[in-house]
Amino acid sequence: MNKRNYLYLALISALLGLCIGCKAQQQKVTSPAKTNLSKHPEFSWDKMPLYMHLRKVEPFTDEELNYLSRFPLITLEKTTGSKTYGGTEKGSLNAAKAIKKVNPNAKVLYYRNSIINWPSYKNDERFLKKNPDALLLDSLGEHALMRNMETKFFDISKKNVQSYWLNNAVTHANAPFIDGIFIDANYKILTEFMKFKKVGYAKRTALKSSYYDMIGTLKKEIGDEKLIISNILRVRPESELENGRKLLPYNDGSYIETFENHSFKMSYEDYLAEGIETLQQSAKEGNIIALTLGLGEALEFETEGIDDRREAVNLDENLNDRIDYLLAVFLVCAEKYSYVYLHDGFNVNTHPRTGVNASKVWMKSFPQYENRLGAPKGPAKKEGYIYTRSFEYLDVWLDIKNKKARLDWK
Repeated sequence: MNKRNYLYLALISALLGLCIGCKAQQQKVTSPAKTNLSKHPEFSWDKMPLYMHLRKVEPFTDEELNYLSRFPLITLEKTTGSKTYGGTEKGSLNAAKAIKKVNPNAKVLYYRNSIINWPSYKNDERFLKKNPDALLLDSLGEHALMRNMETKFFDISKKNVQSYWLNNAVTHANAPFIDGIFIDANYKILTEFMKFKKVGYAKRTALKSSYYDMIGTLKKEIGDEKLIISNILRVRPESELENGRKLLPYNDGSYIETFENHSFKMSYEDYLAEGIETLQQSAKEGNIIALTLGLGEALEFETEGIDDRREAVNLDENLNDRIDYLLAVFLVCAEKYSYVYLHDGFNVNTHPRTGVNASKVWMKSFPQYENRLGAPKGPAKKEGYIYTRSFEYLDVWLDIKNKKARLDWK
């Protein structure tokens, strides 16, 4: 064998070794741990079970805290309290404390991105001053950047970055008034997203392997009293993850977005039907489900192929048909510990000059939320693209091909 062929085979062997190592990481945790249900959010079939996911740079007002008190599960997104308290970490802790004062039973999650360096985190800023090489570089030696061409990524393949991430995650998840952690952007590591950022194959493989190391260690260190919810369940037929279910063993459940988009060379109805099947199976296994559905019509995916983009909501229009449709989608999937949030975005900041809130539905409710629901009488039935399901006080009919639904309240 000549030297050139030998070097070629050695390179292939090394790359295969990295792939095998990455897959081995996936197998470290093999089954969901649902033993400690006391840490789960409160749940009732009496009315629509609701979830809240939001960010606000300033403290919540008393009126807002009273509104938030109705939600059993709340994720405080990036930038929460950052303007007032100098960073998301301290802002989130103070927001959680204020929420718990109104509703001690609410479960509040601290937001931590798995790889994106969102600039509102004070501890990240301190860490990067001491470790400027902790940011991810592309194959040209430049910083890999988000779509805005400003926001950078952490290089989680580096041991010091992993240690920092875990310390930040565990410390804040275990802080007083915090009930666990929400992990975002998992798919930005585990799909071909980084390929479009011109990050080389070897580095992408190392990022995947490190991701499994991190979340495996997190599950061991965070303690059985705290929740781990990640943004993982979604239909991705071109990905090795397929629908994200193989990540459930590392978590107590999943947040879901982009549920209603149609893409990946699939029709709208086929994409949604596959998502419904994934959600039904995961919910029946006892996983916490936090389903977010945009009230605005879905737009095309970003070129990065990840984020959920939607048209703005016009409250002057009658939204009842749209609300009924989205709630029907949720209800044919829902089991105990399933929650839903109909939204027009997660930013609830008020514009400093106009006084207009970025969200038109913030602090509002819908009549469907107030109606009695009752426990389901059984699982949903499916014929083609039509689903039916009965609850104690509601019959649900859903046609995903024609985007129609009927909620018959008793």
